[in-house]
This record gives sequence, structure tokens and C-alpha cells, in this order.
Amino acid sequence: METKPIVTNIVLVTGPAGAGRSTSINVFEDLGYEAIDNMPLSLIPRFLNGPPLGRDIALGMDVRTRDFDVKGVLELIDTITEQEGFTCSLFYVDCSAEVLLRRFSETRRRHPFAPDDMPSVGIAREKDLLNALRSRADVLINTTDLTPHDLRDEITSIFSGITGGHLAVNLQSFSYKRGVPRGIDMVLDCRFLNNPYWDVSLRGMSGLDQAVRTYVQKDKRYDAFFDQTVKLLALLLPAYREEGKAHFTIGLGCTGGQHRSVTLTEELAQSLTELGWQVSVRHREMERRE
Repeated sequence: METKPIVTNIVLVTGPAGAGRSTSINVFEDLGYEAIDNMPLSLIPRFLNGPPLGRDIALGMDVRTRDFDVKGVLELIDTITEQEGFTCSLFYVDCSAEVLLRRFSETRRRHPFAPDDMPSVGIAREKDLLNALRSRADVLINTTDLTPHDLRDEITSIFSGITGGHLAVNLQSFSYKRGVPRGIDMVLDCRFLNNPYWDVSLRGMSGLDQAVRTYVQKDKRYDAFFDQTVKLLALLLPAYREEGKAHFTIGLGCTGGQHRSVTLTEELAQSLTELGWQVSVRHREMERRE
């Protein structure tokens, strides 16, 4: 009888200082991960290729990590992904600049990216530096309106089942004008559907509004496309889970990333959740506008 290879899930945890990265590392440790914070990037490949790890790993890193470099982190993700026996995902914990500034003011801490300047300067510099990692993130949680307990619940709901061979599904809407997001496993092009942008009354709305959803769903091709997509994923997702994949990311794109792709993302998330899958949703262009 063929023995299935053991797959170790590696989660890289990053984000701006003050957003909740340290709290996140503690949550992963409570979930059974071996959690290591601020390991130098140059040592990570050696660590992973050493003695058998035995359990899944959460590695915390930010601008304070020795030899931290955004390009180096992206290359590390690719290196781990290419290795047999590992899956790698980037978990990004974010927060608005206003709330980050308030948190630093309340604790009277210096910002690590501007120790001799105002915290607002360091926050702006760090956010600009980390933008490429934010765009690459497999899972993104914004803690602007979250308490530490809320953050714990969010992480637990997404990652608690992964160590047991479960599969977390991430859906992302995006605009083709800004390019396909990196790290996408499957891309669905929604541009063939009728575009609400040409209806002036709907132009300022998004796929989160029922009026837009109704407009998109009235396209005679919508039902067949949506039903076939759900059937395809119902076939594929269990197969990927059996192969030990921890995350599966689906990108849904349209011209502006506001109407059709957002509608399909929300509707597909609801259907997959009803089928029992752990689903997270991200609307890239709407986040950028915010």
C-alpha cells in the first residue's frame, strides 16, 4: 500500500508594527504550530532542511528581523513552495494608519522604522515598504476594528483545521487593469458578463450592493457559469485536500474589480460555505480604494 508523504504547512506571519503580528504568533502556538518569531531570513532554509519538523510551523517576521528584505521574503516563499513536503502561505495582519498611530501614542513606543522621528513617519515608511507583501498575501486580516480576542477568533476560524489536513479556500476579486494577483491557484474571468458600470445608477456601487448583484445575475449566461463553477470546485477541492494542500486561492477578475468580480466572489463564497468549506474573502481593489 502506497504511503502518502507527510506535508508540513509553513505560515509566514508579517505586517506593520502594531497591527497584531505578535498576538497572531501566540495564537498559532496555541493552535499547535511550532511558532518562531524573528528568525533571520538566511537561517530559515537551513532550519526547514534540518531534522524532521514534526508539526506545522508559523514564522513571524517584520522590519526588525535580521536581514529582512521584501524581495528576500518573496523568494523564500517561492523556494519553500517548490520543495517537496512543504506548503507555504503568507499571512498578513494589517491595520489603518490612524489606528496604528493611536496604538503607538497610547503605549508611548518608538516606531522601529523611525526611532528618532514621529511614529507617523515610521508607519508611512513601513506600509510603503510592505506593500508588495500585502499584495502577495494568501490570507489578510485587518485589525483596525478588531480586539485581540476578535483577532484570535479570526485566525482560529481560518487555520485551526489546517493541521488536520483541511483545506482553507480564499476568494479574491481583482481588476485586470492592475494585473492578476500573485499566488493565485485558479483564475476565473468575469468580463463576459453584462457590466453594471454602464448603468449610471449603479456605477458608484459595488458587488456588495444587492442592486448590482441583481443586475449581474440577470445576464442569461450567469446561472450556467455559476453552477458549472460550483460543480467544478466541488470536484477539485476534495482532491487538493487529499493531496495535502492547505490553501487554495481563487481569483475572480473583471475590468474594474468593483462590480462583476465582487458579485461572483460573494456569491461563490456563500455557496462554498454552505458546502462545508472554510472560506475567506478579499476584494483587492476595494481595499486599495479604502
